[in-house]
Amino acid sequence: MPSFETFCERFLELKRAGTPMVVVTLTGERGHVPQDLGARMVVGDDGILFGTIGGGKIEKRCIEQAQEYLSAKDGPTKYSFTWNLQRDIGMSCGGELSVLFEVFSGNREWRIALFGAGHIVQELAPLLLKLECRLQVFDPRIEWLSRISDHPRLEKRLTPDMVPMIDELSPDCFVGIITMGHATDYPLVKRALETRTFPYLGVIGSKVKRIKINSDLLAAGIPGARVDSFHCPMGEDYGKNDPAEIAISIASQMLSIRRDLGLQESRTGGGGSSLRQDER
Repeated sequence: MPSFETFCERFLELKRAGTPMVVVTLTGERGHVPQDLGARMVVGDDGILFGTIGGGKIEKRCIEQAQEYLSAKDGPTKYSFTWNLQRDIGMSCGGELSVLFEVFSGNREWRIALFGAGHIVQELAPLLLKLECRLQVFDPRIEWLSRISDHPRLEKRLTPDMVPMIDELSPDCFVGIITMGHATDYPLVKRALETRTFPYLGVIGSKVKRIKINSDLLAAGIPGARVDSFHCPMGEDYGKNDPAEIAISIASQMLSIRRDLGLQESRTGGGGSSLRQDER
């Protein structure tokens, strides 16, 4: 088990960096448990940042619990549970342990994911990187990804199948779906609406395309309230049908949603630009 001094060094390093995290500590035990009393780990949005409380099912449960607290906008900063390892966790050993969760929200980064690296994203990515955000861009085409200049806060992901990437995104991520057309946009928005509730989900396209997407989603069994919850067309209702102007309108809409985050209309509005946006 790492020493207390090592834990303190790592904790202070993460705290100074403003990293959102949860410190998980084993505070009580009865019977056989997988780690010593006082064991600690630090959990962030992407998993363990430091330490372990023994691995296996109990660690998995604690990571999931910690990340649930990180995704909440408010709530207590301390939680404590006593779990029976067999009944509550599904482990074969019959012990019990008590776990303390301490939440440190830090300075949470604004996370944005863009699916597609075409003409609009060529303009939108550098524009967003002028803001304080961490950006991911997914595309199966290396030639388009390579055109976006590298940046310390940019991750470019070359992937033949973008749909599973939805599952890797943090719950607080703003998501823009701007791929080659309906055939690649639709599976992404369907997966997002089936599995996640992002604070912003936008899909490029015209009002006619919105009608088509809605029809397909409803036919696939997506509830009407969820179908109404994304933005298509993306962007504010101004500017010409030009990639640079569309990019500005999308960035403006994202900033407005970020400002109003937590208000019902910012989460469920299906509005957006009347721009044609069909051309990538």
